[in-house]
This record gives sequence, structure tokens and C-alpha cells, in this order.
Amino acid sequence: MPRAFLVVLDSVGCGGAPDAADFGDEGANTLAHIAQACAAGQADVGRSGPLALPVLDGLGLGAAIRLASGAQTPGLQAVPAGRWGAATETSLGKDTPSGHWELAGVPVPWEWTYFPKTTPAFPDALVRQVCTLAGTQGILGNCHAAGIPIVEALGAEHLRSGWPICYTSADSVFQIAAHEERFGLERLYTLCAALAPVLHGMRVGRVIARPFVGDAQRGFSRTGNRRDFAIAPPAPTLCDWVQGAGGRVHAVGKIGDIFSGQGIDKLHKGADDLALFEHFLRLIAKAEANSLTFCNFVEFDSLYGHPRDVAGYARALERFDKIAGLALEQLRPGDMMVITADHGNDPTAPGTDHTRERVPVLVAGTGTGEIGHCAFCDVAASIAAHLGIPAQGPGRSFLP
Repeated sequence: MPRAFLVVLDSVGCGGAPDAADFGDEGANTLAHIAQACAAGQADVGRSGPLALPVLDGLGLGAAIRLASGAQTPGLQAVPAGRWGAATETSLGKDTPSGHWELAGVPVPWEWTYFPKTTPAFPDALVRQVCTLAGTQGILGNCHAAGIPIVEALGAEHLRSGWPICYTSADSVFQIAAHEERFGLERLYTLCAALAPVLHGMRVGRVIARPFVGDAQRGFSRTGNRRDFAIAPPAPTLCDWVQGAGGRVHAVGKIGDIFSGQGIDKLHKGADDLALFEHFLRLIAKAEANSLTFCNFVEFDSLYGHPRDVAGYARALERFDKIAGLALEQLRPGDMMVITADHGNDPTAPGTDHTRERVPVLVAGTGTGEIGHCAFCDVAASIAAHLGIPAQGPGRSFLP
């Protein structure tokens, strides 16, 4: 009675993307550069020494990094006991929807719209629509920015004026930050939901609600109530394939948002990755036969990749390694677990944006051996093969 668990460690790339230079990311390598920084004693905040990931490395993490990029991986030298490889993305993006959709069997067939790195960044007509929907006379921000710094810079003005803070990044996103009490959480969700069809029509991938709390005296902090309003996938994904074959699909974290609820039976949300880990382990114990559990653990990206926090990223990886060990102990005969990523976010790279990279593919429950280089969409084809259902996308199974 097979089951499948697809775990996406958000932004945990392993370098080597053949088109990285086209994205301004030549040489980016999230995992290798973290491992090298740890070995050099440059990530000894809240931890110390070489990067310690015995479970993931035992599945083939170090080998996958070396395959993807040829980079040195100090601390990650285990002989793999799982099935391992490195996946290359074909979609023209380094963002969340592109990576997740392609892992689920559907490469993005269009080019996303990105806002220019100017101030203002948004067309006047779009700003007028935001103001009309928000009931305000203007917006704050209107630029490229990282989420935490812009809230710190404009939070007090937002409390005074009530105007939403609107910003973007190198990804195809329109983000709106607003105070949960002054502006209102439900009002923020309503604004984003009403604006989403407009942005989706422009081929902007996501409208993201970024609520925060606090004040100028105590400081501001973002809450766990983020919500992504993403454009729907252009074709049936792995989630739909499983549903169509009679299996249930569990979405842990922001998977439901990324796929606009399409092909999802049950949402499992949490305030942070720690809460999501609990959902993940509970589903390993209780998920139904023929089911797919699809997880996204976002804090690698949001808390450590974008702020360029190498030590924090290393701590998060080491914390997840323990979770992966617990997960492996609970797997049943007939289970398949794939641990991978959707893009990179090298915390040693300039700027604050995602980086174009290959991603590791670590597989437990299907024997051992090198997958080699594969495509993102091969992950979906392989899970479909494991579950005994037809694959509808262009991927090819890497299972024997």
C-alpha cells in the first residue's frame, strides 16, 4: 500500500545551474557555501564547527552537491545510503511557483512579469487600483525591497497614515505589508484577494499578504499569518494526478497557496516550521494508503536566505536533519520520501534575492543508487510511478 512524501526545503539549492549567469547568479551555491563557511568558523552563532547533517548526508546530500556543481563540501562526505541526484529547472524563473509547479510535473510555459528596479516600481494604473481597493489615498514603498527592512523603515508611517506598504523583489511578486491591528488582518487578506486577478492577468505570479505587529518604540515584527495568492497552475499537477486516481493529498505549509488549492484535500498550517514539522511527522504516522503528503518548509528562505544569515541557515539545516531522522524511523514499507528544494537563496551572495541553482534530490524508501542529473519534473513522474498512477507531464521516472 504505497504512500509518498514530497518535502521541499525552501531555497536549499546546491549550485551548478547551467544558466545561472543569465540570472546574475554565476557561482551561487547555497549548500556548499554554508558548509564552507561553517568549516572556516564563520557560522559559529548558536552553533559551532563544520556543518553537521548526518541524516541528509547519509541519504546523499554531499554527493548531490558535488554532482551538481563540483564544489567542496566540508563536513558532508558520507557514502550515500539512499537514492540521490541533482535536478535542473527548465522554467524561466527562480521563484516559488516555478519551482514547485515543475517539481509537481508542470514546467511554467510563459515568462513571468517582473517589476523594474526603479522607484516608483509600479505603474500608476496599478497603484490607483490598490488605493481604490484599500480605500486609501496612496501607498507606501512602491519599490524593490526586502520585507523586514521595509517594515522597519515604513512601519511608523503606516501606523500614522493607514496606507499599505507595497513592494516587490527580483521575483514575480507584489507584496503588501500591513499592521494586523491598525490596518486589519482580514482587510489585508481581502485586499490581496481582490488585487490578485489583476496581477495574475499581468503574469505576476503571486500577491503576498505580509502582516506585522508592533510599534516604533518596541519595534516591528512579521507574524506567521502570511498568505500567498498565487496564479493557478496552467495544467493538472501531481496533486491532481493523485486525486484523480482516488488518493488523498495533504498540503503542509504554503503548498495550498502555491497551487491555489487545486488538487488539495487537506491543509495543514502552522505559525512556524516547528509547527509544520509536527504536522509532517504526524502524517507519516497517519496518512492514508495511496496518499501524497506535500510539504514546504519556508523558514530556510524567509528567515535566513533573504536576510543573508549564514549561521541561522546552518542552524535551520541542522535542526531539520534531526526531523529527517525521525521521519526515516517512522516510514513504513511501501513509503517513498523525496527531500528536495525549489530554488536557491545563497546567504553568501550579494543582495537579498533568490539564486538560480540546481537542487538536491534525496529519496528514501526505494533502495540506493545514483540518480545522476535529472529534471525537476522527473520528481513528479517518479512519485507517480511509485504510487502506480499515470504521469501526465513531461517528466521521466528515475526509479529502477
